[in-house]
Amino acid sequence: MSRLAVSLTSVFFVALLGAGRAHDYHVSVTQMQYNPAQKLWEISIRVFTDDLEKALSLANNNRRFEVLTNDQNDTYVETYLRRHFQVQGPDQQVKAFRYLGKEQEADATWIYVEVPFPGNPSGWSLQNNIFSEVFDDQVNMVNLKMAAQKKTLMFRKGQFHQPL
Repeated sequence: MSRLAVSLTSVFFVALLGAGRAHDYHVSVTQMQYNPAQKLWEISIRVFTDDLEKALSLANNNRRFEVLTNDQNDTYVETYLRRHFQVQGPDQQVKAFRYLGKEQEADATWIYVEVPFPGNPSGWSLQNNIFSEVFDDQVNMVNLKMAAQKKTLMFRKGQFHQPL
């Protein structure tokens, strides 16, 4: 995908996430930035809050959730994320991430995690099926940045696993 196409796609999805009212589209936008000093991915995942609440409810026997910045739902958010957002090494093992928390922004929620990473993406992959069990049309966009290298991955039904 050309840089212009990636930029326009990113702007489009970010604009969709900032719409501020009920939505007919289901999208998440993830930023993955490599930190070479600490040898880890710094990951920010932006989702619609109402979609997150629906997914948490579905995963927890239809319990009602209200996601706020300073609520008691971090354990549920972390558990959900561990099932639906996974970085795998060349050995095909899921690499544990460190859940840092979440924060509210209008109708969106930012979720923050870190994943240890040695610096060579060869053989590494990402699974991202966030909300796919809730919405058939869910699209999860991941923007990767490692030094000067940038890459965008699109995850949708039938395509939940891709190489980094």
